[in-house]
Amino acid sequence: MSSTPRVSRRLLLAGAAGVAAATGLPRHATAAPATADGFASVPALGLSGTTGGAAGPTVTVTNATDLAHYAGRNTPYTILVGGRITFDDMVTVVADKSIIGVGTSGVIDGGGLQLGSTTRPGNNVIIRNLTFVNASDDSISVTNAAHHVWIDHNDLSNGYDGLLDVKRASDYVTISWNHFHDHSKTTLVGHSDTYTADRGHLRVTYHHNLFEGTAQRHPRVRFGDPVHVYNNHFLNNELYGVASTEDAGVLVEYNYFENVAHPAYVGYDESGPGRLVERNNVYVNSGAPQTAGTVTEPRTYYAYSPDPAAAMPSLVRAGVGVGRI
Repeated sequence: MSSTPRVSRRLLLAGAAGVAAATGLPRHATAAPATADGFASVPALGLSGTTGGAAGPTVTVTNATDLAHYAGRNTPYTILVGGRITFDDMVTVVADKSIIGVGTSGVIDGGGLQLGSTTRPGNNVIIRNLTFVNASDDSISVTNAAHHVWIDHNDLSNGYDGLLDVKRASDYVTISWNHFHDHSKTTLVGHSDTYTADRGHLRVTYHHNLFEGTAQRHPRVRFGDPVHVYNNHFLNNELYGVASTEDAGVLVEYNYFENVAHPAYVGYDESGPGRLVERNNVYVNSGAPQTAGTVTEPRTYYAYSPDPAAAMPSLVRAGVGVGRI
């Protein structure tokens, strides 16, 4: 096991500032934020927001044994992933951790990260700047009532089950600036139609993500209210974009849907209908969204300033994925 001095915030943010300067896009739109926004920023459940492992030391890991060791420690850590780590199954991440890839080298190959167990919660966790590929189960599973989770600037593809699932009464989650591609079941919110313990939880923000060549679940939501889906680019999604089911409340706004025959469903497969409000989206070579009911306004919880939907193809492409923080 090896350790390194704490990495300065200036170095972590330098790459994103360069992207903004090179593209001429507004700095606020592409520069990686220093702190979580959306639901992960909301004071609740004894936390003032999401800080991950900032209170603890920084270590660098290059193998699965060290990754599992530090991710499972009962004290805060910032864990830097240097290089490709190949393993099977899931590594459990417990409270107060930041897991961050170094440059563009941090890769999780074959396995995934599970936030928390039934006895050890995965609260206050940050996952950034990592590539996830070939997962034997989920690439990232936010589960077992984990809360205050920020998943930002990752690249996720070619998994077995879900690329990023939020379930089992987890709450206050932000999923931002990620590139999801080459997969079917992309991101689920809510464990199952019969897991009614998810009611009153599952508050999730999705913003500035690229869903490219992914078939479905962007997200598929059960029970959560509100789930806020804004400023994303949906591109070539074969089955559908967003699905609101089992009385979920989903707000879909300022997104760009391109080559998506069914941008939004109310109810899907055997799941009963949810509620879905759409506004200020752009639809290019896409069908009309289904809508129903009303949804709790996210501004009840946090402030946000959406970018124009028409800017999403260039803005999101310029900012998503690894090497941008």
